[in-house]
Order: sequence, then structure tokens, then C-alpha cells
Amino acid sequence: MTKADIAERINSELGFSKKESSDLLEGVISIMKTTLESGENLKISGFGGFIVRQKKDRRGRNPQTGEAITIEAGRILTFKPSALLRDAINR
Repeated sequence: MTKADIAERINSELGFSKKESSDLLEGVISIMKTTLESGENLKISGFGGFIVRQKKDRRGRNPQTGEAITIEAGRILTFKPSALLRDAINR
């Protein structure tokens, strides 16, 4: 499913115009993106949570040469579904 598909669903199920549906979706995604970029976690009741985690430097190796390298620290985004979503998927 794409953003266009979601906007179309908003249009058909809630009765907003196509432009309003698209703007509404873009606004929600923008808020979510800004929140996660700032390092805050995002929880959506009944859906799940997006968690920003900090990873430390770690050792790795170059698979082509076998040379040991250091993988730099960075932030990663993980998603943990709510129990309601997990149950709905597993039915």
C-alpha cells in the first residue's frame, strides 16, 4: 500500500476531497517524521510504537577482504506492534 492508496482510502471512507486527504496524510507523516528525527519515541494506541535507539560503535569486517573494521555509532528506528495489532494479524 502506498501513500496514494492511503489518501484514496481517506477520501472514500471519510469523505474528504482528494487534495484534503493527501494534505492530511502528508501533515500526519510530517509530524511523525519530525518527532522521530528529534529522537523522541512515537506511540500510536492500538497500532504500536516507533522507538529510536542509539547504537554504539561495534566491530565488523569487510566481507570482500576479511579486514576488521569499526562500524560507527548511529541511531536506528525500530517498530514494536501493539498487542491488539499482533493479535489481529495472527487471527
